[in-house]
Amino acid sequence: MNAVSEVVTVHEPPRVYSASHEKSRGRLQQHSIALSLPRDVRLPASARRFTHHQSTSPAPPEQFLRGGLYRRKPAKYIAFALAVLMVALCAAPVAEASYTPMYSILRIGLYTGTNALPSANLQNVRDYGSGFEFGYFDSNRDFVPIGAYLEENAISILMDRNMTWYSGAGGGSGEYREGVEGPVVVGCFHAQIDIAYSTFEEARAVAENYEDSFVKFHSGRFIVLIGNYATRDETNTAIAGLGLSNLVVESGTSNTVTVVKTGTNTVLFEYDNGASNYLGVMPTSSDGVKCETWFKNYRYRGGFQYARREGALLTVVNYVEIEDYVGGILPYEMNNAWPLEALKAQACCARTYALSSLNRHSSVGADLCVEEHCQVYRGRGQANARTDQAVDETAGMYITYNGSLCETYYSSSNGGASESCVNVWGSVRPYLIGVIDPYEADMASRIPGYNWTITYTQAEITQRLRGRGFDCATIVSMAVSRYTPTGNVLTVTMTDANGREWSFSRRGELITALGVPTQHFNIGEAAWEPGGMFANDPAQQVDTGIQYYAIGGGGQAAAVQGETIYAITGSGSVEIADGEEGVSAGGSSNGMVNGVFYIRGRGRGHNVGMSQYGAYSMAEYHGKTFIEIIQFYYTGVDVG
Repeated sequence: MNAVSEVVTVHEPPRVYSASHEKSRGRLQQHSIALSLPRDVRLPASARRFTHHQSTSPAPPEQFLRGGLYRRKPAKYIAFALAVLMVALCAAPVAEASYTPMYSILRIGLYTGTNALPSANLQNVRDYGSGFEFGYFDSNRDFVPIGAYLEENAISILMDRNMTWYSGAGGGSGEYREGVEGPVVVGCFHAQIDIAYSTFEEARAVAENYEDSFVKFHSGRFIVLIGNYATRDETNTAIAGLGLSNLVVESGTSNTVTVVKTGTNTVLFEYDNGASNYLGVMPTSSDGVKCETWFKNYRYRGGFQYARREGALLTVVNYVEIEDYVGGILPYEMNNAWPLEALKAQACCARTYALSSLNRHSSVGADLCVEEHCQVYRGRGQANARTDQAVDETAGMYITYNGSLCETYYSSSNGGASESCVNVWGSVRPYLIGVIDPYEADMASRIPGYNWTITYTQAEITQRLRGRGFDCATIVSMAVSRYTPTGNVLTVTMTDANGREWSFSRRGELITALGVPTQHFNIGEAAWEPGGMFANDPAQQVDTGIQYYAIGGGGQAAAVQGETIYAITGSGSVEIADGEEGVSAGGSSNGMVNGVFYIRGRGRGHNVGMSQYGAYSMAEYHGKTFIEIIQFYYTGVDVG
């Protein structure tokens, strides 16, 4: 296929001349060159600015123009044009760093699985909402209203069973539980007027004629129910007393949920739209303010879904806009008084991690949970002007590698070195490469539990291993057998009294064996001497596990292919340069100090990606921007 080209005129950027120089030349002249570029190559913004530059100088003499080129000193302008072309070609991929999410709404599982609830209370935050609207969330995560609404500020959503109110339960806000023992009981049987209505307003107008009546949405239609009773017999007795001919006993299905006024047995609404279109509740506001809602003592934005999956307890999912979600994470994953640039780095990490983890909890209809398994999310309670600023100033910004979202893991601290993903979980991520982290040292005295020690007697470590399924004799020796290039532990080997060795590698096995909070430790007071690959200068370490490039005889750089890399040493010999691992030096030969196995380490967390305390130090003490922080901890990434 022939390349399609277009002519682009590029003007040389204006220069600064002294008054005497300009006087001697008489005038400043504008120089241009016509470039033939592929149509899909865009010039960088700076070059485009030059393209649109309007000179106030007179047009150059006609004899100097030919084909868009000045004939005076042509080599100079050709060189400049080629430089602009090279910038354009190099800059083109940068546009790929931006990312457009598939959805603008995230589904956050507040209470799911074994934490599902018999009931859930909602209350408008004062001045941030007044009432609720009902509907469901469709496959695009959009809220679809059904026309039903309430002006109550405090409601509770229950399973449609006989439920009793327990004041002070459920974290202090009160809770409905299944049963009929108590002064406030919501019965699951009702008298139904055997007529269906097409709108909520129609049904509500009929319900207003009867005491203790309410509207139910059932499979696309609205019906009117009267009263709530614990048994069918009680309901039949009530129907007889009403003297109406078109009443039947109604009790919901395993999908039905009931909405009541919190703390009472006053039923306000019921919903049953089948096994997949679960109840959605959206807070409303009369003055257009962004709503906030109390749930379990936390303030959340967005809407809520209540699902009785397989007829069980209520699964509660918060449907929330991406930026509101980030705002509800930030003050719980990082202190809300920390430096703004650190908070902005955390906001980008949290936003990117969330979008890279869509459907992580799809079995319960959620993307993410609210705990450290995903990210700690508690809503607006601890948000302040600083955290809101961090979210606003990074809104829509994601961390990408070659145009794809990164898995932006982060942890509290790394002990002085982050770690490559492959050495922690066994999976390779080219942007999750361990780095020596000099910044945490500034914060060491302020990091809770930063320096830690674990000791085991021979009997204790032996019992620990046996309790985890290892058929070992008494452990008599323990040592770090492999360090990573950044000084973290890769493998610990133990030897039992029968001479049998037991090795444990990477985070999961090391936690199983030793219970260590991080991989940055040593055993028996051993010191560590860093390994790795270095270029030109003993202090210039090269990251291992990434792509290397070599300059060929013709002066061109090309990627090095194959797993084995050779280098010319200072003495002129050719040797394999595969990056040495760190080695331990000194200390106890069997890992014991004063009769116990002695493990000493630094840091808290999995060591992968950004250190939150390191980010604080970079921002506060070293003046680093959020992009510099991110690009220090995540190798080769773009932020945009």
